[in-house]
Amino acid sequence: MSHFDEASAAVQAALDAGARYADCRVMLRRTESMTARDGDVEELGTGESAGLGVRALVGSSWGFYAVPDLSESAARAAGRRAAQIATASATVPGPPVDLVPGDAVEASWASSCEVDPLEVGLSTKGDLLVSATAAAKQAGADLAEGIYQIWDTRKWFVSSEGHRIDQHIRECGAGVTASAYGDGEIQRRSWPSHRGQYGTSGWELVDGLDLVGNAPRMADEARALLTAPLCPPGETTLVLGGEQLALQIHESVGHAIELDRILGWEAAFAGTSWLDLKQLGSLRYGSELMNITIDPGIPGALGSFGFDDEGTPATKRDAVRDGIWVGVLAGRDSAAVAGLDYAGSVRSDGWSRLPMVRMTNVGLEPGPHTLDEIIASTDDGVFMDINRSWSIDDRRLNFQFGCEIGYEIKNGKLGRMLRNPTYTGIGPKFWQSMDMLSSETIAWGTPNCGKGQPGQVGHTGHPAAPARFTNVRVGVRG
Repeated sequence: MSHFDEASAAVQAALDAGARYADCRVMLRRTESMTARDGDVEELGTGESAGLGVRALVGSSWGFYAVPDLSESAARAAGRRAAQIATASATVPGPPVDLVPGDAVEASWASSCEVDPLEVGLSTKGDLLVSATAAAKQAGADLAEGIYQIWDTRKWFVSSEGHRIDQHIRECGAGVTASAYGDGEIQRRSWPSHRGQYGTSGWELVDGLDLVGNAPRMADEARALLTAPLCPPGETTLVLGGEQLALQIHESVGHAIELDRILGWEAAFAGTSWLDLKQLGSLRYGSELMNITIDPGIPGALGSFGFDDEGTPATKRDAVRDGIWVGVLAGRDSAAVAGLDYAGSVRSDGWSRLPMVRMTNVGLEPGPHTLDEIIASTDDGVFMDINRSWSIDDRRLNFQFGCEIGYEIKNGKLGRMLRNPTYTGIGPKFWQSMDMLSSETIAWGTPNCGKGQPGQVGHTGHPAAPARFTNVRVGVRG
C-alpha cells in the first residue's frame, strides 16, 4: 500500500495555486494502551487515525491544511486550500523566508522491530500488567499501577523539490509503579522510570524490562520511604541517576536549544530560551565533560527516525562540545533565518498538525567513570534518582526537581535512604559544576513532551548516565 499519489496530487495543487514550495505528509497511525491497578486490568484503549497535511509557502508566509480523507480529490483540495491560506497570510508582509537547501531523496525506512507489539496477544500483555501490579501489591504496596503504550506509524512524504519518502515507525514501552500511604504522606517508587521506559522498538523492549521481577522491590522501597528521614537542606555534592539526568537534559538543554524558541517564534508550553545566537560557538554551557549530541539515528531510541517531516535525513550533530554550545535543533526555515546550513529536527505528532522544531535524541555522550567510582570518590553528598516532579522557568534557566528516592553518601559509600529529595539550580552554573560522568548510558524515552498551540505531544530520547555535580542546593521544599 502506498499513498504517494495522493501526496503528489496535494503538492501539485498547491503549486498550481501559487505556492513556491509545497510538501505533503500522509500518515496512518494505530495506537494501543492498557493500564492495570492492583492486579486487575483497568483500561484498554485502541485507536486508528489516517489523513494528510499540506504545507505551502507563498512569499514569506506558510499555509497549512489537513483533511482526514485520502482520496486524490480531497488531497488536491487540501493543497489548494493550503496555498490560499499562505496567500492570505502573505498580504501582511514579514521577513523573507527561505529554506536551507536539501537534496531530493527517494527512500524507504523502517525502525528495527523483532516482535511486532500489535501482534502480541492482548491476553499476554494483560497478564504482564496484572502479574506486575499483583506482585507489588503482595509485597506491601497500597496502590500498584502498570501501563504499556504502543504506536505504529506509517508516513508518505512528497515535496515540490522531488522528495518521495516512506517510513514505518513502531514504538512501545511500559512501566510499573508502587505507592505506599503513611500519616499525611504518600511515597512512590517506579520501574524503570517514573512513566516507564519507551523506545522505537518492538515488544522485545518490554520483555527486557522485567516488570514482574522488579515490582516487589518498588513496593518495599516505597514503604521504607514513609519512615526515612527527609533529605536535609543545604549545599552539597549531588550524584544523579541516569533517569533523572535524562529529564534534566530534556528540560534545561533540549528545550533551550530549539531554534524556534531562540528566535522567539515559539513560546507555548515551555516558554522561550535564555540562549542568544550571537554566542553560538563561544558560550560555555557546562564543564568539559559535557558533550551533548543531537542524534536521531540511535537504534531503538524513542527520538529516532530515518527522515524528519521535511525530508531531511537523520544526521548526528553536536549541540554542546567540551562544554561549549555549538549547535541547535532546527528546521529548514528557522536555520535559514539564523544563517545555519543544517536542519533535520522538524516533526509533528500527526497528519493534522503543522510540523515544528522538536527534540530527537538529545543526550550526553558517555563519560570516563562508573557509578561505583563516582560514589567511592564522594566523601559527603546525596544520590538522587527517578523523577517525581519538575519545574523550570519559561526561559529554561532556573529549575527545581524532585526525585522519588535519595541516599546519603558518606566516605565513599551509600548510606541511609532519604525521603522527598529535591535539588535546584541555574542551568549553565549547574552544568558547569559536573565533575564526574559515568559511561553507563541508557537512552531514556520521553513519550509526553508537550509543545505548541494547538498542543502536540512529542516522543523524544535522552541518552544519559549517572553524573556528579558540586555545590548544589538540595532539600528545598516547595
